[in-house]
Amino acid sequence: MTAARLRDGKLVALLLVVALAVVVLFAQFAPTRSAFSAKITNNVDSAATAPYFTCTGAVGADLSGATFAYKLGEASGAKTATDWSSAGANGTYQGSMVASTPSPNACPRDTGSAYVLNGSTSFVSTPRAVANPTTFSEEVWFRTTVAGGMLIGFGASQVATSGQHDRQVYVNTAGQLTFGAYNGATQVITSPNVVTDGAWHHVVATMSAGTGMRLYLDGTLVASNTAYTTPENYTGYWRVGYDTVSGWPGQPANFFFTGSMRFAAVYGTVLTPTQVANHYASGR
Repeated sequence: MTAARLRDGKLVALLLVVALAVVVLFAQFAPTRSAFSAKITNNVDSAATAPYFTCTGAVGADLSGATFAYKLGEASGAKTATDWSSAGANGTYQGSMVASTPSPNACPRDTGSAYVLNGSTSFVSTPRAVANPTTFSEEVWFRTTVAGGMLIGFGASQVATSGQHDRQVYVNTAGQLTFGAYNGATQVITSPNVVTDGAWHHVVATMSAGTGMRLYLDGTLVASNTAYTTPENYTGYWRVGYDTVSGWPGQPANFFFTGSMRFAAVYGTVLTPTQVANHYASGR
């Protein structure tokens, strides 16, 4: 019995050694597996394609030669719209000045509030007369539900209703954007889509002898006319939120803009499609 038990014990030990060897062999050649996995999802911003993260960064990169640039982020009751370009052309809030926290769809990564225009007294005047700007770009973020009102434009008067007025971007009675200049006759281009949906929108209007008139909405060129190259020759002031648009196509009953604004600027250059797209993307 003792010899038999010894043989059985040796057999069991041998079987255990063989089993252990098989386990080691399979472990050596089996595929490895990590104990941790991760997935990175980016549904908003693409670091590879968006060169700017804020409107301050995007607009700030193109301020060389700007006529003015207003963030329109001052507190309620403010009188001065600070110009953060090198021009030092601080604007003046006329009438009611109310600030509110902006919707997350207009420059959400920028600090500051939005400027709320009441549609009856609110607008921004600029301090300096400009002699016949023929090459320019106008820009502003805005939102509204009202079909009417001037967003940004040029007029002979600093604060009163202008006799001469053109280079204007306004909301027509159909709720579309119209960009107009005058040279013996009205010259207008109009966006096909309405902008009175209460969402934030970004507009850039440009004009020069070489490019004619271009109108960009939300980063995309939506209307243009290369034949319209020369605006009316007079000295005037850039204005934000109000001036007359009397006599223009789709003229609204109320010339005051009703809604909110952020980041209004005028440049002495024609912004390129890439610059426009960058400005829009930075505010989304």
